[in-house]
Amino acid sequence: MPYLSNPLLNTIPPSPNWQGTPVDDRGRFRNIDHPYITTLPEVLKWQLQKNPFKQQKRTRYQPNISTDLSWLSNDQDCIVWLGHCTFYIRLHKTVFLTDPVFGNILFNKRVSPFPLDPQLLKGIHYLLLSHDHRDHCDKQSLGTLFANNPQIQVLTGLRMDALLRKWGKNVRVQTAGWYQQYQTNENSPAVYFVPTRHWAKRGAFDTNKRLWGGFVIKNAQTSIYFGGDSGYNGHYKLASQTFGPFNYALLGIGAYEPEWFMHVNHQSPTDALQAFKDLQASRLIPMHYGTFDLSDEPLYYPLQQLQQAAQAKGIAAAMLIPALGQPVYL
Repeated sequence: MPYLSNPLLNTIPPSPNWQGTPVDDRGRFRNIDHPYITTLPEVLKWQLQKNPFKQQKRTRYQPNISTDLSWLSNDQDCIVWLGHCTFYIRLHKTVFLTDPVFGNILFNKRVSPFPLDPQLLKGIHYLLLSHDHRDHCDKQSLGTLFANNPQIQVLTGLRMDALLRKWGKNVRVQTAGWYQQYQTNENSPAVYFVPTRHWAKRGAFDTNKRLWGGFVIKNAQTSIYFGGDSGYNGHYKLASQTFGPFNYALLGIGAYEPEWFMHVNHQSPTDALQAFKDLQASRLIPMHYGTFDLSDEPLYYPLQQLQQAAQAKGIAAAMLIPALGQPVYL
């Protein structure tokens, strides 16, 4: 099996036998343990089966929204959830934005509004882009961000650069393989690209041609794990062994029903708690819920299940559930 990496970046191997990011015999990226093998019959089976949550999905829901935007004008270290997998993160005066999606996406209307005018998002140093799926990588949102942040650098996975430069010809892009460290400014936190259990696709013939992953943001005082989009797997323990323990884990909890079909790509709230444990993190901030209707469960259900499971496990105090646009000061 061949392996790829960016020769311009340093690699922090999780084990002595790490060779790089694996690709298959067609040159397409693959997960470390579980290649993406979902088939058309499985998709049709899901779409044609009865949804057991049909009645509950009639309940309207959106997360609470904070209208206090004072965090935009101060310099305190903070994490601000802006919906789905979009976070504003400020650490040691360096500002990161993850997976920005400001409005609707193809075939899917945004349920909870973006909590501020996207035109206010200026002074962003680094954009962390986990993968090419449209609920994480949105052309219109990125165009707005590039126009208002000419200084921005995009940190993302291998082979994402060609796509992004179609939307911003002069945008600076660094692409990394798994367990590689990006080149950041001397006074900025270190940023690493790490594996997730997921896949990539935007068109009919580009499955897994671009790499997916999560990010570790780390300085001497604070370490943050941003999980991107992922099913549960052993990559969380490897991340902890290589970069942890973590102060904050930003983990997906939604779009997981039916689990027989979704678990290869999206983890359940219970799996998210196990990932939180594997990462040896102090606080969990959930994401990937309450914004887009992507699966069978109702939008309120993932957070409800997370809180119940955390309470049963005696770790409810470790959960941080901010409103949209509400800062968590570090």
